[in-house]
Amino acid sequence: MLVLSIITWVLSGLLAALFLMAGVAKVRSPHNSTKPMPTLLDYSPGQVRAIGVVEILGAIGIILPALLGILPWLTVVSALGLALIQFLAIFAHRKHNEPFVPNIVFMIIALAVAGLRLAGV
Repeated sequence: MLVLSIITWVLSGLLAALFLMAGVAKVRSPHNSTKPMPTLLDYSPGQVRAIGVVEILGAIGIILPALLGILPWLTVVSALGLALIQFLAIFAHRKHNEPFVPNIVFMIIALAVAGLRLAGV
């Protein structure tokens, strides 16, 4: 059980770091003029910022509730929300013929974290 707990925390930390960085980048400069992501250009700056805020909240939600032991079900909800973001991102990236395999990988990791947390790990 200890090994599963360590794996769950490592995966949770990886997701939190990934989504925190991505979310902050979207909030700070939704349409980065130096190297814009074609996928993001389909959305208004406000929409991109909103996605960034949701990603930041998901990164916080996947760590804090489980760490503090307060409302731990929020960790499951956050993981499922991040998986949903990745699922939707697959379609956005396919539209522009961009690689979407990382989205699938991160979606699977988020679903694994949700499943492990539901199992009580």
